[in-house]
Amino acid sequence: MSFKDMVAADIRNVFLNTDGFAEIRTIEYDGERYENIPIALPGPTQEERQQTVKNHTEGLFRVSAVLRCALSDLAGNQPKKGQPIRISDEDGFFHEYCVASSVCRMGMLRIGLEATGE
Repeated sequence: MSFKDMVAADIRNVFLNTDGFAEIRTIEYDGERYENIPIALPGPTQEERQQTVKNHTEGLFRVSAVLRCALSDLAGNQPKKGQPIRISDEDGFFHEYCVASSVCRMGMLRIGLEATGE
């Protein structure tokens, strides 16, 4: 087995193992729906938005998270910075984020996500 084959197996068997780090979710991106794929999405964190005199952001906060999934599960469609992406939660409700960063290494995507909430 080659090194690349071992890495591909580890993506599925370790990082995206639903008995460990991953959960089954649905992702909507670029007009496509990718159902029942294993993803790792540790709980999004919330932080207060810095309010300036002119931007009227009182009561708003920024949510950030990092999504990890296999590029092949998105049919090779790597999300692009600035584009919207929707991810279901365990109840099937979709949360919308903006792609803040997107890196693919050896078939594994690491997508930085941001959203603004109240």
